Amino acid sequence: MEFSAAPVIYILIFVAVVVLVEGLYLTVFGKSISLNSRVSRRLALLEKNQNREQVLEQLRKEMSQHMNAKGIPLYKILASKAQKANIAFSPQQLIGIMGLLAAFAYVGLTLGTAAETTVRIGLSVVMGVGGVYVWVSRKAKKRMSLLEEQLPDAVELMVRSLRVGHPFSAAVAIVSKEVADPLGTEFGLIADEATYGRDISESLRAFANRMDNQDLHFLAVAVSIQQQSGGNLAEILDGLAKVIRARFKLFRRVRAITAEAKWSGMFLSGFPIAALLMIQMLKPDYYDGVKETDMFVPAALGVAAFLVVNVIFMKIMVNIKV
Repeated sequence: MEFSAAPVIYILIFVAVVVLVEGLYLTVFGKSISLNSRVSRRLALLEKNQNREQVLEQLRKEMSQHMNAKGIPLYKILASKAQKANIAFSPQQLIGIMGLLAAFAYVGLTLGTAAETTVRIGLSVVMGVGGVYVWVSRKAKKRMSLLEEQLPDAVELMVRSLRVGHPFSAAVAIVSKEVADPLGTEFGLIADEATYGRDISESLRAFANRMDNQDLHFLAVAVSIQQQSGGNLAEILDGLAKVIRARFKLFRRVRAITAEAKWSGMFLSGFPIAALLMIQMLKPDYYDGVKETDMFVPAALGVAAFLVVNVIFMKIMVNIKV
């Protein structure tokens, strides 16, 4: 039985592209950029550079550069996720990395497969752009998940600080020192901006808009209303912390209840593609008898369209909103 290793090579090259992006990222920016680091990125930068204003300027540039570059062709699809992931690479650097990874993929495809030049070029471009997109999406998902998990504890820490007599700006600064990333650096940036004269409620609103997170919008609105109308901010934030924690528990419960349906949807969406890959690996000549017929290309396009529709509908069916 003839065996074709081409599909395996394609998958391995794509995985290598994603791993290479992560390696470049950690090499350029060091361990402090990792969300697994115990010390927040802001504190790590302050330790290296004692100039607080320069650190603030660098962090603000990193946190706004991607949305400011939405005008770059095709970068709009990546800008929002790169913003949420707080990718320290500039948009121009990310585009350059896409080109570098496409060249790497082309070399790998040239050495490992016998595909035609046009096919190798097309696949290398898809792998370069797709590899960066997958990497950024994973970073954004992980960072947003950590942020949502940290937020109730951070708000409760602010409540305790307010109750012992600290002003709100000092409570935010305490959170920036005691909480790890991503909230540690984000609240440190807010505290630094307040030190240099920016209204703290405005900084919170900008943070909430940048992350597009409903709980952060609640926090920004609560602080803004308290500043305008007065009241016991500690009690307001205590109630908000309970609401956020209850919402978080509800989301976890819904995620657990729908886990089976989601995995079923993923299996049903991925099985036809996996079956096609296995056929190509175990019996590469399986479709040789029908490749030359007039209906082969239309039928193949029809199957591909049905697969795309299947993936979309499966995602809609298992994506339960709370």
